[in-house]
Amino acid sequence: MTVEDNVATEAISSLAIRAAALDIALHTVQVSVRGEPVARAVSEPTGLDTPQRMYSISKTLTGLAIGLLADEGALSLDDPVMKHFPEMGPVHPWLEATTLRHMLAMRGPHRSTTYKRTDDSWLESYFRVPPTHPPGTVFTYDTSASYTLAALVERLSGTSLPDYLRPRLFDPLGLSPGLRFLTGPEGIAHGGSGLICTPRDLLRLAHLLLDDGNHDGVRLLPTDYLRAATSPQADTALQNSAAALRGGYGYQLWLPRPGWWLMFGLGGQLVYGNPARGLAVTVTADFQACPSGDRFIDDVIDLLIDPLVEGLDAGRALSGAHDTAVELPWPAPRHVAAHARPVAERYANVVDGRGPAELVLSLDDGGGRLTSAGGPAGADGRTAAGWDVELRFDRPVRTVVDDQPAVVTAGWTSPDILDVRCSLLGANLTTWRTRLAWAPDDTLSVQSQVFGETADHAWNFHTAYRAASGPVLHG
Repeated sequence: MTVEDNVATEAISSLAIRAAALDIALHTVQVSVRGEPVARAVSEPTGLDTPQRMYSISKTLTGLAIGLLADEGALSLDDPVMKHFPEMGPVHPWLEATTLRHMLAMRGPHRSTTYKRTDDSWLESYFRVPPTHPPGTVFTYDTSASYTLAALVERLSGTSLPDYLRPRLFDPLGLSPGLRFLTGPEGIAHGGSGLICTPRDLLRLAHLLLDDGNHDGVRLLPTDYLRAATSPQADTALQNSAAALRGGYGYQLWLPRPGWWLMFGLGGQLVYGNPARGLAVTVTADFQACPSGDRFIDDVIDLLIDPLVEGLDAGRALSGAHDTAVELPWPAPRHVAAHARPVAERYANVVDGRGPAELVLSLDDGGGRLTSAGGPAGADGRTAAGWDVELRFDRPVRTVVDDQPAVVTAGWTSPDILDVRCSLLGANLTTWRTRLAWAPDDTLSVQSQVFGETADHAWNFHTAYRAASGPVLHG
């Protein structure tokens, strides 16, 4: 290993330690300089070719599609959005004045996203929800604007957003053929949050932007649009989360520092670009279980990117380093082997209306299984899917939960407390944590928490159980 390797690997290790302290699942990290890989890190079973949802990184691709259509003469960025959706009229005068440029820069007329995830029509909501201010005045982060731009791409191109971009960007860059977008209720590509791709795809996209829209000597992106997209178009100083998000906004891109750009998706999907140094960094993660998760963006800058920049500025040419691989630990409850106890029991819920009706535990010193007979009833009266997970105290378990790939970890933190953590991967990143605590009278208390944009919040509950067939077999 060279000295240059140590700059990246030590920085990644520092970031991993910070993530573990915050209970953040750090999936992958990639670092490259002027197109050359420097270091990479993965947390098994995720990998650089494992597709997952990238959330608002979708917005950047939607913006690039708008830029391509403008370059092809299909639209102008100064077009009023109503020019392309006349059937939505009549609308408020502030909507009439809203241009595509306003929407790209998040300077539209709405204070926030206009639809709820369960609504039937996301597109129409953009035109029907009363605006709160004239366009072009303030920055307001609005995913419905990106969704409407995606609808415009599909309307003008006559095909889906990914199919429009595939021959223009995806195929020339060698992006994975499985790259796709989830769709909204109308069947429109969710250009604000629906991108599913691999971390390797993100790095190739970063290289394209760092190379000023060129790939293998061929220009794939219009120069004027890309330079405007990576230049300040909106003042974001009033953002109240990560400091990196207060540096400014271009076209569907954050600008954390002068000359830098950032793609940021819910949960910690990050693509940083520093054109002056040719530096690209990608991170995939899930920080939704962390109360101050957005500030992890600043941790990535402080612990990973700044040391890399300092190394480069000191003349430590990372582009000559080997591509060093690092293994990231999966978040897991603390396990004290001496506290592990055999449990073989069926438990009945003694608190009506909270949690599953029944739990079954079958554990030995190394692990076992946790199963529930059905799940809790949600506010709509629907019963959630139940648990059926393998537990291991010495390693993560790769499994499937709710038809999604998942990773389960568990540990005895005291003689009477068993903690279980489950991360759902793929199309909807979700973290589920539960604590099982035995009282002296053998009552089993269960505290369950779930974190995720699409999570079933019926799994947020506290309840209690009693052994269904006699004394609890533990201790």
